[in-house]
Amino acid sequence: MHSQQTDQKLFSFELFPPKTEEGMEKLKTQVKKLARINPLYVSVTFGAGGSTQHRTFQSVEWLVSEGIDAAPHISCISSSAAEIVEMLNRYKDQGIRRLVTLRGDLPSGTGLSGRGELNYANELVALIRREFGDYFHIEVAAYPEFHPQAANARADLNNFKRKVDAGANAAITQYFYNADAYFRFVDSCGKMAIGIPIVPGIMPITNFSSLSRFSDACGAEIPRWIRKRLEAYADDVESIRAFGVDVVSELCRRLLDHGAPGLHFYTMNQSAATLKIWDNLGLTE
Repeated sequence: MHSQQTDQKLFSFELFPPKTEEGMEKLKTQVKKLARINPLYVSVTFGAGGSTQHRTFQSVEWLVSEGIDAAPHISCISSSAAEIVEMLNRYKDQGIRRLVTLRGDLPSGTGLSGRGELNYANELVALIRREFGDYFHIEVAAYPEFHPQAANARADLNNFKRKVDAGANAAITQYFYNADAYFRFVDSCGKMAIGIPIVPGIMPITNFSSLSRFSDACGAEIPRWIRKRLEAYADDVESIRAFGVDVVSELCRRLLDHGAPGLHFYTMNQSAATLKIWDNLGLTE
């Protein structure tokens, strides 16, 4: 496999901005539990069309106040170049040095009219480099099982290379449960002279119905054997969670053993499953 070894393992996790003050307090509790992982950074998502923009700023400000490196998501859909630059200047003033840079989803019901001046993530990466030079460390998205809107695998790899060539420093993948998809994706990138770290995105399994819904929407495959086992547990939440921790722990172990540069946990603002997986891996704290 094309080597993805790095000097240090890149462990991080993702949060979404809560919509209420009560949700914000719950988030703070979960983050304090997750802090023992000592993540390189914590990313904070950003709603389509800026629907959670204020909460993203609020979450990032709190993380910074706790001494945690925050990486806000930046989406180019529905924002002008000037609005994006203004937002980035605000983050720069806060001392933010890392961004997760995405095209973003079109707000529902807008169609093509929902687009802004920038239509693709590579254009957003190019804008950031043009306006801020190398100030920001830029993470972009990668899709081992390929983006659901890509015409084919080759087109998706070419899209990824455009983001790298525009100035991306590293990538986080969409979650997956088939390690071979990741290994083959990395090999394909190596053949295209893409040398940035490609960190696997990890989605703990805690709720089958929500996982199934997410996966249908984003194109992530739930292997049939996993789906069937989860279906068999029906409403047995404890069994679903225990099985999920075992399956995802084994996936993470295989990824790290075969040279993955780290892991990026999609926590869904919960700590328990991520911490159990972390403990199973026996990683140093």
